[in-house]
Amino acid sequence: MASQGDSAPRFTATLGTSGHEPFNFEDHVGTDLVILAFFPGAFTPPCTNEMVALQERIDEFEEAGATVFGVSADSPFSQGAFREEHRVEFDLVSDMAGDAIRAYDLEIDIEPLGLYGVANRAVFVVDEDGTITYDWVADDPTNEPDYDELIEAVKAA
Repeated sequence: MASQGDSAPRFTATLGTSGHEPFNFEDHVGTDLVILAFFPGAFTPPCTNEMVALQERIDEFEEAGATVFGVSADSPFSQGAFREEHRVEFDLVSDMAGDAIRAYDLEIDIEPLGLYGVANRAVFVVDEDGTITYDWVADDPTNEPDYDELIEAVKAA
């Protein structure tokens, strides 16, 4: 599993918009800090809570020089609708192929919800050199990160 001190795995995917724009993580390394917030699925209560909580703190992340990306196995259409409904301004990344999820060793199944091969809830802060400076992976995908701790980790990076 990717963790603090590791080089962040690179991946390509699709932005969660109706335009299906390509996303290449490599394009964002070296410019600002990057927060990758992996989540199991749009429109589920814990995932909605997390993405809304990140949006509520977006000014603090941006002031610290960080760009936030939410990453899930949802389709770009689903993510686009989710962003619109919950007024999420940061980009969501559709990893339907699971490349990023597997690269970060986050693949899980949530059988009661019929979700297979989705991302466990996890947050990584990646510095300008592409090194993971903070990692948090949920013991249970219904748990959310400590947002104050995340803000402090971004400020310290």
